[in-house]
Amino acid sequence: MSRRRRTEKRLIDKDPRYGSTLVAQLVNMVMQRGKKNIARAIVYEAIGRVSEKLGKGDPIDLLLGALENSRPKVEVKSRRVGGATYQVPVEIPYERQHSLVFKWMIEFAQSRKGFPMREALAQEIIDAYNNTGSVVKKKDDVQRMAQANRAFAHLRW
Repeated sequence: MSRRRRTEKRLIDKDPRYGSTLVAQLVNMVMQRGKKNIARAIVYEAIGRVSEKLGKGDPIDLLLGALENSRPKVEVKSRRVGGATYQVPVEIPYERQHSLVFKWMIEFAQSRKGFPMREALAQEIIDAYNNTGSVVKKKDDVQRMAQANRAFAHLRW
């Protein structure tokens, strides 16, 4: 982290198909080696499959519902105090919550072997929407760790 000044927050352009910055952020995180068109195709097909399988309204609302079910509210950060390292629970900013969820979704989708990325990502989004699956379990683990270390919350600064 720089000691001189805060970095400027870069604004992400809206997605051309859905007009959503969340979809654009997901596309950017799926993208590898600058292949944005391939990443868009993967994300668009995954969102299409989610709306097909769940059969409910707007695909963006389904994605938002999945995000809402899998966003962690607190996490632990290491703080060194007097020679000892403590895991201190801290609240997570809204943008980081989305970044963590997208990172976890992509990670767990890539770990599903035998499926194309679009199907695996669609299944992760469906699982998150239904409050099941790996992403929700990861959120529960992060929040459980923060809950277990709440005795060290006074060390936060």
